[in-house]
Amino acid sequence: MKEYTTKEGKKIILDVDRDICIGAASCIAIAPLTFGIDDESKAYILNESIDDYETILEAAKSCPVSAIILKDENGEQIWP
Repeated sequence: MKEYTTKEGKKIILDVDRDICIGAASCIAIAPLTFGIDDESKAYILNESIDDYETILEAAKSCPVSAIILKDENGEQIWP
């Protein structure tokens, strides 16, 4: 898990559970500045650019196996 600052300045904690990720890539389609897919067909979080909060939340919710974990800056889980 790593702390990020969204486009509008909101701090979030974001992680991808690679053990359950199936590489559906819906997160990348919705939030391409935040997520990528590696050579194992697993999603990962890009280091520099990041989308706005609502886009990241929508991308997390689009994951068919809930592999994207989103928390607020205090560690309270937002999704799933």
